[in-house]
Formats: sequence, C-alpha cells, structure tokens
Amino acid sequence: MPMISKILIANRGEIALRVLRACKELGIASVAVHSTADADAMHVRLADESVCIGPPPSRESYLNIHQIVAACEITGADAVHPGYGFLSENAKFADILEAHGITFIGPTADHIRIMGDKITAKTTAQQLGIPVVPGSDGEVKTEADALRTAKEIGYPVLIKATAGGGGRGMKVARTEADVLEAWSTARTEAAAAFGNESVYMEKYLGKPRHIEIQVFGDGEGNAVHLGERDCSLQRRHQKVWEEANSPALNVEQRMKIGQICADAMRKLKYRGAGTIEFLYENGEFYFIEMNTRLQVEHPVTEAITGIDLVHEQIRVASGGGLSVTQEDVHFHGHAIECRINAEDARTFVPSPGTITHFHAPGGLGVRIDSGAYQGYRIPPYYDSLIGKLIVHGRTRVECMMRLRRALDEFVVDGIKTTLPLFQDLVSNQDIANGDYDIHWLEDYLAKGSA
Repeated sequence: MPMISKILIANRGEIALRVLRACKELGIASVAVHSTADADAMHVRLADESVCIGPPPSRESYLNIHQIVAACEITGADAVHPGYGFLSENAKFADILEAHGITFIGPTADHIRIMGDKITAKTTAQQLGIPVVPGSDGEVKTEADALRTAKEIGYPVLIKATAGGGGRGMKVARTEADVLEAWSTARTEAAAAFGNESVYMEKYLGKPRHIEIQVFGDGEGNAVHLGERDCSLQRRHQKVWEEANSPALNVEQRMKIGQICADAMRKLKYRGAGTIEFLYENGEFYFIEMNTRLQVEHPVTEAITGIDLVHEQIRVASGGGLSVTQEDVHFHGHAIECRINAEDARTFVPSPGTITHFHAPGGLGVRIDSGAYQGYRIPPYYDSLIGKLIVHGRTRVECMMRLRRALDEFVVDGIKTTLPLFQDLVSNQDIANGDYDIHWLEDYLAKGSA
C-alpha cells in the first residue's frame, strides 16, 4: 500500500481536531469536511483545505457518503479517517472508499460487519477464545424461544438488539412474568432505532464493572494489547468517566485478559485500532462487544503508554505495520478522562449556545481535547460533547488530586456544562476508593447527590 499523502477527516468536533493534529505532526496534508453549522469550527479553521458537505442534519452531511467521496475526489485526498461515531463503523462506507481507491483508516469492511452484528460478534469471540456472557446461541425469534432461553440461562436476563447501541433495544427481565413484555418491547425499540427487530438474550450481571481492552493489529497477523480502561461510571449506558488502569484489576489479571485479546486479534488478522469490551464481575470477564474504531476515551491509554494511537492508525493504514511489539508496551502511572458535555449537570438537558468565556486548565499531566473556544457557538444538531479533560499522574491518588485542581481551573461560561458533576464526583469517597460499578452513577444521581 502506498504512503498516504492527504487525509480527509470525515468527522467534526474534538475528534476531528485530534486527527488533524496527528496529520500535521506526520507531515500529511489534511482536508476538513463540515456542515453549514460547523463552518467556524476549529478543525475547519486549521485544516489545509475544507469542504462544505451539506446542511446541519447529519444524514445530509456527516452521514452523506456520496458527498464525502466527492470531497475526496475534489481535493485529491487519498485516505479518510472516520474518527468515532458517524461512518466510523459503516462497512458500506469502507467498501465504497476501497472501490474508489481511497484508503479507509480503520479495519476491513468484513471485520466491521462481523463485529457490528452482536450475535455474530459473540460467536466469533467464542471461536477466538474470548470469554463471553452466557446467553442464547443466536436470535430469540419467538415468545416460546424467549421463555425457554431465559429458563436455561437463569434469571435475571438481558434482552438486547442485535444491531443495538447506546442502550436502545435493551431490556431486563427479572422473572418469567417479565420476559414476554421485555422481549416484545426490545424488538419494537430495535426496529424503530435500527431498522432491525432481531434480539438476543444474555445473563444479566448484577453489579459488574465495564472493562475494555485496547488492541491494535497490522492486518497481517501481528497484534498487541495496550492495557485496559475502566468505563464503569455511566449514565443511560453512556460513558461519563474513564480511567486506566482499572482500580479493580491487578497486574496478573490485566496481562492475562490483554493477552487473550491480542491472541484473538492475531487469529482474526485484525487491522488497526479496536476495543474489546467486557463486563467484569467476581474475577470473571464476559465479552459484550467489539468497537472497530478509535474510542472517545483513547487518550487515557495514550497517557499511560506514551503511544499515539492516531499516529499508529495512520501508520498501519499506510502499510507500515505496528511501531511496537508487546514487549515494547509499558504502563506508567494512572490517567482519568472526564467527558465535558454541553448539558445541565443535574437534568442532563442539552445546552447549546455561545461560549462567552473559555479558559482551559494546564500544567503537568493535564490535557484538553476540545474544539471549543471563546465565541464559539455550540450547535444544537449533534452530540453534546464539547471536550475531554484528561489528567495523568504517577499514582491514582496523584491523578485524582491533579483532576480536582484542573476541574477548578476549567471555565466555560455562556452555556451549562457537566463540570459541576465532575467536581462533585472527584470529592466522593467511593470514587476515591475506586469502589463503583456500572450502576453506581445512576444510583448516585437518583439520590439527588449531584
């Protein structure tokens, strides 16, 4: 594969700026695409070239494959970085780019398809030696199947959309009386959200943690893992706070599950960045899904490994292979990421509008990934994430103290943000002790503590 000379960034916001910075560091020309609502976005201002690809609605701009391919042809871009969200896990998009001779900076379309369907992904994970949650062998198609499968697995059970994400098409049944209603509701939600009503069933774990393993492959059978991230602090299945390493794992557990994942990626001949996600309870890991893209929380892995994941993505896509072997990967200190959203910290109602004052914290071990600036208007059309605060310290205690200080320095006026939530969390004793699970934050918020 020839070296990449110009990358079109098919995304917006902080991740578009993150990719743009990598391009500049590697000496690769960059193209920013944008909707009319994002004409003043920071990545548009800083890119070598920019192309407007449509009006504000995502389906007419950032999800418009034809417009993006046309932008590549107009600018001569020979590669596309999809970031996360939007078209990042769209196999059709990867196929179309390949047909046009444009490099997709990500996995093969086949691997996106395999891991994009949760039933196929689970079956594949089992074949690759990855531990999975006990559940149905495939789609649960009838009421009789639902009742029989739930009895075999044991209550409570979780019914999930095969094409799901973000908690939609996901229902818990705690008793036999709940199963049929949960099965029917999940199918209805799945059909409305994803155009696919098929669902499957898994054992519902009571108080698990959400642990994910960062993997990287070169597509030729070489792969490494870059440790884990703990993403257990969630609201409505959306991650809020991520950290590495996990307070729940020891070195032996970390290396064992990491090696299992790296071995699986070698067998699969996986290409590029990927994240294998698990529920973890009572010392056991249970596969839930694999994301075939860069994660929002990738900076915490970069902080503890010193490896630039976007550089690595571009290197692999260029045919340069991995820059490290497993023996080269070392973990240093502790890192935490807080997702700062344009939302009310109590009600989580979105708060679009103009930022009248913006002051980012600084100092040793503090990183801000954000496209926001004073005078920037947060549009109402997209995800409410406006930036990520990432801190790194030699120990978790030092990291927490640095986070507390950085949060106090961070100023965003003119809109409401979730900064007060994190100022509250960083002072909480359970968080300080690392004693939380995937239900902790919602229980905490339900008590009116934030």
